[in-house]
Amino acid sequence: MIICLTLLCGYAKAQTRGGDSSPPLPKEISAELFDKAVALIKEFEGWHSAKHYPYIGYGHKLLPHENLTADITEEQADSLLRADLLERYKYFRQYGKDALLLTVLAYNVGHSRLLGYGKRPKSNLIKKIESGDRDFYEEYISYRCYKGKPIPSIERRRKREFQLLYIP
Repeated sequence: MIICLTLLCGYAKAQTRGGDSSPPLPKEISAELFDKAVALIKEFEGWHSAKHYPYIGYGHKLLPHENLTADITEEQADSLLRADLLERYKYFRQYGKDALLLTVLAYNVGHSRLLGYGKRPKSNLIKKIESGDRDFYEEYISYRCYKGKPIPSIERRRKREFQLLYIP
């Protein structure tokens, strides 16, 4: 009886905080579009089990301070994915309606590859967006290579991302 009461109280607290442990969405992101981005990543990323260490869930890379294992639940993996996307979104917030598209790309290729760092310059994609040119389909799709060779499955992923998340 006490266990049931404790669980019920915990559930009620979680509901008052938004249901799950994911942080709230920024006002400028449509919940529907964000959910599409999450579903798209889940579809293409697939499930990462113990053999994919240090990646777990839907591509979350374990950090040294995290005490998680590969046997997490689907709900935990979903929450981690959403938190990871919101964390990366901070880097691209200034790009307005292209921010979520860039965030999804950065989830796969890394934000520093797009934004540059140290001796690595900004990507042509970012330069084009910053110049105000919204015709950047080719630059976006160019992130389809692995070890210098175009990979058809990655190209399909980029095309789907662009189709679903590009806002004209």
